[in-house]
Amino acid sequence: MSSAHTPTEQFPVHVLGGPTALFEYGGLRFLTDPTFDGPGDYASAGRPTLTKTAPSAAAPADLGPLDVVLLSHDEHADNLDHSGRALLSDVPLTLTTPGGARRLGKPAKGLADWESVELSRPDGGTVTVTGVPAIHGPGPREEVEPVSGQVVGFVLTGDGLPTVYVSGDNASLDAVKEIAERFAPLDTAVLFAGAPRFPMLYDGGLLVLDSTQTAEAARILGARRVVPVHHDSWAHFTEGRAELEAAFTAAGLTDTLDPDWIQRA
Repeated sequence: MSSAHTPTEQFPVHVLGGPTALFEYGGLRFLTDPTFDGPGDYASAGRPTLTKTAPSAAAPADLGPLDVVLLSHDEHADNLDHSGRALLSDVPLTLTTPGGARRLGKPAKGLADWESVELSRPDGGTVTVTGVPAIHGPGPREEVEPVSGQVVGFVLTGDGLPTVYVSGDNASLDAVKEIAERFAPLDTAVLFAGAPRFPMLYDGGLLVLDSTQTAEAARILGARRVVPVHHDSWAHFTEGRAELEAAFTAAGLTDTLDPDWIQRA
């Protein structure tokens, strides 16, 4: 359990499409999994083709200065596309997986599970970013990572600040339970959803949480606010906004959905 849980007024989270969201926390500006290319196909040898179906709600030039990119993984175009990769060179720090940091080079830094980094706040004090478990497919990590690659989630904490979880591409509720044991209750959970599937991978099993599991993750975390991302703009996402709203309604958790997210419908 977090020893310094401090509920505060909620800060805006600007969802830009796919897994990409922008928010300011502790005076620092964070961006998740940058994807800004226009619609199109991404083919790579030995992997399913990814098809982007809608443009981002903003361009990199619209964002203003960024302090940190929280990159769940660098190996899939629906989490880091060409424009997003170019943007990294203009950001002082990218936090990602240990393997991703090696591939990207400095100033990327890899975080293993439960490894933390302290970032200086402009007004004094620090923000702590902790890497947390994520599994990008059904089954145990040792079976999934050779197929889908390594993924990391993030928990942000700081004195007088809300506790924030950014899930990354995670399909494991067991991983969510581990995170809840250390950090629940959460003030804000940015949950990657969308139920992405490919028939040729894991017999069509889920690569990231479906809508019902996303609602269950919110319950496990004791989240005061949930901001769903990673549920639109790509053809392999099999569930979207309607399914998420229905799942949260069925779970009695509609009041946790971010009002700004609801209004974007």
